[in-house]
Amino acid sequence: MRFIFFTILVFIFLVSCQQQKDIVVSTTYEEPQDPSPATGQEWDALPDGLQASVVSTNLRFVKSIMPNVERSKSWKGEAWKGERISGQLVLWSKDSVTKVQAGISDFKSESGATIPSNAAQLRFVKYVITDEFAGGCGYRKPEDFAASLAADALDTLSTYAVKAKETRPLWLTVDVPINTEAGEYKSQVTLDIEGQKPQIFELTLQVIDKVLPPASDWKFHLDLWQNPYAVARFHNVEPWSQAHWDLLKPLMKRLADAGQKVITVSLNKRPWGGQTFDPFDAMIEWKKRTDGTWEYDYTVFDNWVQFMMDLGIKNQISCYSMVPWGNEFYYFDEAENKEVKLKAPPGTPEYEVLWIPFLSQFKAHVQEKGWEGITRIAMDERGPEEMQAMLKLLNQYAPEFGVAFADNHKSYKLYPEELKDMSAAFGHPVDDEDLVERRAKGYVSTHYVCCTDKFPNTFTFSEPAEGVFIGWYTIAADFDGFLRWAYNSWVENPLQDSRFRAWPAGDTYIVYPDNRSSIRFETLREGIQDAEKIRVLREELASKNDLDALDYLNEVVGQFNIVEKPDNLEGLIKEAKQVLNKLAQKK
Repeated sequence: MRFIFFTILVFIFLVSCQQQKDIVVSTTYEEPQDPSPATGQEWDALPDGLQASVVSTNLRFVKSIMPNVERSKSWKGEAWKGERISGQLVLWSKDSVTKVQAGISDFKSESGATIPSNAAQLRFVKYVITDEFAGGCGYRKPEDFAASLAADALDTLSTYAVKAKETRPLWLTVDVPINTEAGEYKSQVTLDIEGQKPQIFELTLQVIDKVLPPASDWKFHLDLWQNPYAVARFHNVEPWSQAHWDLLKPLMKRLADAGQKVITVSLNKRPWGGQTFDPFDAMIEWKKRTDGTWEYDYTVFDNWVQFMMDLGIKNQISCYSMVPWGNEFYYFDEAENKEVKLKAPPGTPEYEVLWIPFLSQFKAHVQEKGWEGITRIAMDERGPEEMQAMLKLLNQYAPEFGVAFADNHKSYKLYPEELKDMSAAFGHPVDDEDLVERRAKGYVSTHYVCCTDKFPNTFTFSEPAEGVFIGWYTIAADFDGFLRWAYNSWVENPLQDSRFRAWPAGDTYIVYPDNRSSIRFETLREGIQDAEKIRVLREELASKNDLDALDYLNEVVGQFNIVEKPDNLEGLIKEAKQVLNKLAQKK
């Protein structure tokens, strides 16, 4: 009996080990082949063994090119309590190193205070195929644009096989607990290398006695549009099944933890036509009964909105769209027993027949849910003629909603009262007095970048510091926040190839499947943190009537109200951050 019991235990243990092994294996993936490996690199001239150095987070490495960096074994950083701070190491070797394991120790101060090692993450950076800006927007054939590998995706592994003649970045993040004691902390990153001596890197973190509020309290109005349908397609699960919700949760929690304020909803099918690889389906089912009346099923809409709110995204519901691309709408016709596609431009009788009953019932539904004050009818870059015809109907039947609008026509001048959330295209300035007036009314004013903007942007080939710059520009230009049209509208193979048929690579997504972050997302989040720190300092300096320090801060911030890329973007940001932290320590 004991033998049988022991045999069962061994079997359970082996199964458990295999399951754990499978879990580990499933956390990584194969990188793509390099479409343009560099030649002329003198890898063989390197010393034997793994080479490694601390480097700037603004460096985006190329897999086949040896890093040209000044070697460093130490990293220094300054952070507020509650802030996330990043660092980067880079590894390279002429030989194949079968296994490198990265570990980090607790951060300890001389007073005995500790930041536990689990507040930090070390993630190897993986490469994805990218292209170039070239002309920006416009349908493109891959063979017409230079392709290369860009280091961007932050993999979940802390152990990696570094191959011969390969450059491999390693990304460090530290989330400083909000109750951390101020002071200087020391830690070490250790690279345990199979067959070689470990390499040790010294970390020094200065924790400033100032608190960055939790992301849920940030005032920065972040609006990155979500695409739940891409998640279902990539993972081959039924939309809105339990498996789908389980996959969505960590991905959308990452967004909430970056201060996201807006829930993206598709009122009708394909509000952006076929713009994305995974078109949006309708979150509300439209049915025209045989007697000509309408019936709407809000099940998906209700579940999606509540799901996002439970994660902490609860300021606004942006519903796309009463003016979709192509003015095409879809519904199930009970009499014909099939889905019908109707082309109905705003202002036509067909448009009114479609939208008048919907607005009446939808308004009643969101009022019942308690969401009427935060629900917006949302549009994306629609022309003034269509907008005005739509607004005439909306103002008559559901003026309570108001409009969220990504605006490349300076339309806020045409209908200032309706645009409760207006996002201006980068480089299309909004008059200062209009921003002040909109804020006084409680309206939101943000800016956005897209495929037309070479700088700043979050393409997979963009300089990482551009993400940080976006946060500084936002507050320098007096906007309330930032909009980007795609958080996760993944391309067909987002882990291998970030190119898409119509825009520069990476334009359609900023995070990767299985809740992988990216250099682009981390640096964008960093810029948002900086904007929040500026807001906190402005309020504190004003309350202390320290006008000289406030003027100095505003002067430094004002340097970022620019639309052309400065010669030394990284240096400009570094100096401005030093000013922030110096003022934060001012008594």
